[in-house]
Amino acid sequence: MELRTRVNSAMKQAMRDKATMRLSTLRLVNAAIKDKDIAARSEGGDDGVPDSEVLAILGKMVKQRQESARTYEEGGRVDLAEREMAEIAVIEEFLPRKLSDKDVEKAVNDAMSEVGADSIRDMGRVMAVLKGKYTGQMDFGEVGPMVKKRLSA
Repeated sequence: MELRTRVNSAMKQAMRDKATMRLSTLRLVNAAIKDKDIAARSEGGDDGVPDSEVLAILGKMVKQRQESARTYEEGGRVDLAEREMAEIAVIEEFLPRKLSDKDVEKAVNDAMSEVGADSIRDMGRVMAVLKGKYTGQMDFGEVGPMVKKRLSA
């Protein structure tokens, strides 16, 4: 719940500062979190979504904006691409720092030993451990092939 509080206080500060672009981005983040809360309530979760789920929402929002910025740049709309990049900067303030390649290696090794993974069939369990511990800190699109390669060897 701490992450949700940080977003709300940043939104209030943006209102006071009259930072319209920052405020609109924070409102989008808040709306995405509330959408997930509503979905969780329909499944019986009265407390809303946990911080790990909020991190996943933020990560998804960053990816969407990166793809949009790339598309805008290819289409020659640099102004729109810059707006997307500015939104990414605001959203990333709430994400934990990304792990270095060395730290990712160590995390993968730790997860494999924790699960006792020795074949490709254990990949799902390894990825579940990584997602549970490092959501928002690593790109699972890059980590997945790394785990698969290690388990296939």
